[in-house]
Parts: sequence; C-alpha cells; structure tokens
Amino acid sequence: MKKEEEKEVFMADMRDQYVRFDWAIKRLLRQKANFSVLEGFLTVLLGEKVTIVEILESEGNQQYAEDKYNRVDIKAKNSKGEIIIVEVQNTRELYFLERILYGVSKAVTEHIDLGDDYDKVKKVYSVSILYFDLGQGNDYLYHGQTHFIGVHTGDRLKVSMKEQKAITFRSPSEIYPEYFLIRVNEFDKVAVTPLEEWVKYLKTGIISPDTQTPGLAEARERLRYYNMTTAERQAYDKHIDAIRFQNDILNTAKWEGLMEGRLEGRMEGREEGKREKQQEIARNLKANGIPIDIIVKSTGLSAEEITALS
Repeated sequence: MKKEEEKEVFMADMRDQYVRFDWAIKRLLRQKANFSVLEGFLTVLLGEKVTIVEILESEGNQQYAEDKYNRVDIKAKNSKGEIIIVEVQNTRELYFLERILYGVSKAVTEHIDLGDDYDKVKKVYSVSILYFDLGQGNDYLYHGQTHFIGVHTGDRLKVSMKEQKAITFRSPSEIYPEYFLIRVNEFDKVAVTPLEEWVKYLKTGIISPDTQTPGLAEARERLRYYNMTTAERQAYDKHIDAIRFQNDILNTAKWEGLMEGRLEGRMEGREEGKREKQQEIARNLKANGIPIDIIVKSTGLSAEEITALS
C-alpha cells in the first residue's frame, strides 16, 4: 500500500474514532446543542421519551466546604420535571452505594422549597455507568426501585391519593427514586437491541454506521475525536492516559495482592501439613503405649494436645 493510501486509511480511522462517554458527559453533553445524545440514551434506558429541560450543575450547589463531594456528572430534568442523575465511575469506591443514596437524597431536598407541600417532591432516577467490578452478579444492567410487599399476602401496596378532585391509586415505585447500575465491563453480547448498542458504545466507543438507536446517530456526528480542536484532543488524550495509568496501578495492586495471598496460602498449607504429620506420629506413639513426655519431645505437641488425640 502506498503512503498516500495508508494516510487516507489512517485519517478515515481517526474520523470514526469517538470520544469516550465519560469524557463527553463532562465536557460535551452539557451543551444544549448536544442534548439529543443524552436524551436518546435516557429514552432507551428508561423506556419512555425523555426531553431534557435543563442541565443542573450539582457540584455548584454545594453550600459548605465540608459537604460530601457529590460526583454527579450530569443532573437533568425531563419534560415531566423529574430529576435524572447520570454519573460515570471509572474506579471502585468503598462506599459507592451509600454515596449514590446520598446523591439522590440531596437531589430530592434541593428541589423542594421550605414550606412547600410534599406533593412538590420530585421523582429521581439515578443512573450509574460503572467501569469497575462492583461485586457479584452476572448481568450488565441492574434496576432497583421501592415496593411495599405484604408480609403475609405478598401483594404490592398501592396508596390512594386525591388528585384533581378524584381518588387515584399510585404505587410507591411511581414516587420513590429508581436506580440503574450499568456494569459496562460485564457486557459481552452481540449488540442487537437499542440498549445493547448503547452499552457496546459505552464499553468500546464503537457505533455502527447504520444505527437507528436514539442518540447514537447524533453521537456519531457530535462525538467524533477528529472534530475536536487540537487543545480539546490533547486534553482528551491526557484524560485517557490518566485512566489507563490509574487502571494499571489498580491491576498491579490486585496482582500483587493475589500473589501475596497465594504465597501466604502456601505457607499456611505447609504449616497445616506439618502439624497434621506431627499429630499422626503422636497417635501412633500413643497407640503403642509410649509415655506422653516422650511423645511431647518427639513431636513438639503439648501434653494437652496429645491427650486430646483419639
């Protein structure tokens, strides 16, 4: 292949290289012109049309320096005025579940004024995109919401509410927060559904040229690496290098921990094997009527241990 052709192929590859979602959500998706990308993702995930009214900067809402740092990347409102929290986590955090609970609780309290009736409380959706091993589980998507279940009957409670001069029944899940945990690294399927296409992009950065999935066609146009300015590309490259370095450190620590654990296990196994051998010798000597004090000297076991042997 000629150098000119190689250059054309390289440039084509660059034009098809898309910005990672964790970078886009911090820099690009906050722009109103790019709302359609995030709207498409949330529409696919929540199973209903989502139209973002505004992007709320949750980090800027901190009132006290000692307040817990809320790592929400985007906090949006949909067309119904409900709050949607979207965040990306690249590394494991010790109290991750506690932190997302805190973030949701804060979103609820920040969007109701003192003295307002409780009917002003907003429904909150928490969406966490995780690039680390959260724990045990075989699925790449987990969904949690609140239901009140009858202890003896097993039925789900519905609460009667008076709205617009009529009695309606609502499930607690319609009011209480919902949580979505997307374990990106667990996805290993061929992308068939719109949700699978989105998770494939989250994991690999690959978007099919003929995709019809809401948000991804817009992402192909707006999240191209090649479309960024030189300064933006340099900042993005540094971000990717930092993530790789961070993951390398974590993987090294895991490997060292594994090796240390195996070494300790082998040492413990040797000690256990040695002790079992001593006990076996002691049993034989004891069965042949050898005095306890001689068995103690021969095996190193205590008199109490030898007496207890059967």
